[in-house]
Amino acid sequence: MHSPTKVISQKVCLIGDFGVGKTSLIRQFVDRQFSDKYLSTVGVKISRKLVSINGDVDVSQEELKQLQLIVWDIEGSTRFKAIAPSYLLGAKGALIVGDVTRQSSIQNLKDHVQLFKSVNHKSSLIIALNKVDLIEIHEREHMLQSISTEFANLNISVQITSAKTGEGVDETFQKLASQMLMSG
Repeated sequence: MHSPTKVISQKVCLIGDFGVGKTSLIRQFVDRQFSDKYLSTVGVKISRKLVSINGDVDVSQEELKQLQLIVWDIEGSTRFKAIAPSYLLGAKGALIVGDVTRQSSIQNLKDHVQLFKSVNHKSSLIIALNKVDLIEIHEREHMLQSISTEFANLNISVQITSAKTGEGVDETFQKLASQMLMSG
């Protein structure tokens, strides 16, 4: 007898500087769309996406879990930092996004991680290095390696993504969803 599919809803935040591609990542993940037009997010925009995750192998059957991700796309402006903690409250996971073509956004990753962890210290976190379609393969490998090393002691994995081509987008959200389920 097959067990019923269990749907769990969890809040996920996308955090990062303005223009790093947070909204584009969500649009690629949820709607399979990309637009070159830059639209600044004001406050927060909420999207939903159902993802399926294979649970623990349990006496010859796998339990399929469905996770309803309630994705909060949080404005990236600096003036927003003061009210950001109230938006972050209750999130089980976060994607911290940096733009590989803007060094300042990469340097700010640590601040975004600290801000999120200060509000949700037990939640899952993944760093997404976005816009990898705009740099050479050897550059992306080097950047992935150095940033992975930088965050290894915090047990935060680093993924490369391109909201434009879709590269790494589904895998990154799936990985975050799996981590969130495992952490309970």
